[in-house]
Amino acid sequence: KSVMNPKRCAACRYLRRRCPKDCVFSPFFPPNNPEKFACVHRIYGAGNVSKMLQQLPVQTRAEAVESLCFEATCRIEDPVYGCVGMISLLQTQIQKTERLLARTQAEITVSQIKHSQNQHSEFM
Repeated sequence: KSVMNPKRCAACRYLRRRCPKDCVFSPFFPPNNPEKFACVHRIYGAGNVSKMLQQLPVQTRAEAVESLCFEATCRIEDPVYGCVGMISLLQTQIQKTERLLARTQAEITVSQIKHSQNQHSEFM
């Protein structure tokens, strides 16, 4: 029975392999969050994610991993629309909120005009 290395990243644990010192996954998939890699692996595969990360500049890899995690989670939750469904929902909410804001601003303007007209008529 082999002893599990507690320092292995979540990706290497999931893939049941040793975690090399230069592991491309370890900065982004800590051992305490195995679900994060599991989702990404399920949708994209470890090899594809590894290739993508190696092709990116080091400073943009963290943002890319967060995007992959978000997209993978959305695809698992909604296999048909994935993150596009979430984006569409959010755009609809923004449009509704913008309409509500415009209506409220118009009501405030009308109220201010009525108030100023009432004050003007009181002085005449």
